[in-house]
Amino acid sequence: MAKYQNLLVAIDPDRDDQPALRRAVYLVRRNGGRIKAFLTIYDFSYEMTTLLSPEERAAMQQGVISQHTAWINQQCRFYLDEGVPIEIKVVWHNCPFEAIIQEVLSGSHDLLLKMAHQHDRFESVIFTPTDWHLLRKCPCPVWMVKDQPWPESGKALVAVNLSSEDPYHDPLNIKLVQETIELAENVDQADIHLVGACPVTSINNALELTDFSPSVYNDAIRGQHLIAMRALRQKFCIEEKFTHVEKGLPEEVISDLAEQLQAGVVVLGTLGRTGISAVLIGNTAEHAIDHLKCDLLVIKPDNFNYPFKADNDDKL
Repeated sequence: MAKYQNLLVAIDPDRDDQPALRRAVYLVRRNGGRIKAFLTIYDFSYEMTTLLSPEERAAMQQGVISQHTAWINQQCRFYLDEGVPIEIKVVWHNCPFEAIIQEVLSGSHDLLLKMAHQHDRFESVIFTPTDWHLLRKCPCPVWMVKDQPWPESGKALVAVNLSSEDPYHDPLNIKLVQETIELAENVDQADIHLVGACPVTSINNALELTDFSPSVYNDAIRGQHLIAMRALRQKFCIEEKFTHVEKGLPEEVISDLAEQLQAGVVVLGTLGRTGISAVLIGNTAEHAIDHLKCDLLVIKPDNFNYPFKADNDDKL
């Protein structure tokens, strides 16, 4: 049975077309399972209606929820008529990413799908988007869907970290490849490719070091990455022609190869780093969103500690 059976789709309230819902239906038609179309809504003006009683304000909120529920039902009508199992849920909540994560936890969802929006890099540092919060904090895999059709025999590109400095990366690499193989067996995937990016030392960084050759150093680092890649591919019996080790920044290497291969989805792991380091440096997954022209599936390690607890009470 396919791994992803209980899908949560974050509905975009500003679009009549829902790419994330289409991708979820694509998966369910091939893998089985069920979908929950989920929307969070909030209008601050309703909280300012102090002349109304709490009961009247609650009734107004419920009226808005009912309107949006009917709107989503219209979006899902074609799929529902075909027998695709879709549940519709709309909640009143002033923080979308918190509501989504709470729903993932309370509903035991194993995959979240959301349309990916382009973000200005400077704005992202000051105003952290919902996408970034979900990539860092959502406990289940997050599938960021680009607004484009799924390619014929679309390839799956798995971005692995081949550096041995962090002990968390080895088991995460294995998990990424395992889950991608299982996914590829249940959708129209032709091949699985592995890609690793190795850092490059510039000449400027070595000017004050005697007897230091940046090119020799870079080749040595790439050689270490090639050895690590070989060990990983052999574990899963993946042919060498489906593995790639390139010099450069991960987000650039990944996006360039994804475009070259016409990949349908890039699978990438993230440790969910938070705090100052995440704000100033950013995670590879977050940078990759704005570079990729295909879908992005982000998976957390098994020991990921999410900063939320399940809440079975809807926030109305």
